[in-house]
Amino acid sequence: QQWAWGTIQAYAAWDVAQGSSSTVIAVVDTGIQLNHPDLDAKIVPGYDFVSGDNQADDGHGHGTHVGGSAAAETNNATGGAGTCPGCSLMPVRVLDNNGSGTLANVANGITWAADRGAKVINLSLGASTGATTLENAINYAWNRGAFLACAAGNSNTSSPSYPAYYENCFAVASTNSSDARSYFSNYGSWVEAAAPGEGIYSTWLN
Repeated sequence: QQWAWGTIQAYAAWDVAQGSSSTVIAVVDTGIQLNHPDLDAKIVPGYDFVSGDNQADDGHGHGTHVGGSAAAETNNATGGAGTCPGCSLMPVRVLDNNGSGTLANVANGITWAADRGAKVINLSLGASTGATTLENAINYAWNRGAFLACAAGNSNTSSPSYPAYYENCFAVASTNSSDARSYFSNYGSWVEAAAPGEGIYSTWLN
């Protein structure tokens, strides 16, 4: 059911490298289900900017789904496989149980992750307007050596989405199993790449 791995040639890539636990992917999102059986062995300490504590547990589902796509436990005879089987996951909760949040909290989450050694910061979120604090956080993380993977957005428009539109974000549009642009995906010259993002099987709550 994980059609994406063939499309992105993941099997050939895994023969070359599968990542290391020292490579930390920060999922700046709704949190991650911390006791998920296909994720729990991969999780390093995170932070919850919504509740103001260090238990970045997911009450929505989106962050858990993203986390599984990034680095679900692999070759464990359960669930699915993650893109980076050896990588670690850092849950950074900046969106509430409705999937809503502030750009200030997103910026705080990016900075927090960069300061704690995240090598990849995944931002599967966005807004139609940006903010100086958000752009500053993006640039700060980039200058700390982080790679920022940012969703181009799901509004079927070429209008900018933030933070993806910023120079130091790698903006990613969505494709379907036919390797065509998803009907909902944003597009435009500001988008760097397109990758599987529709009909994706991954980890979910409970």
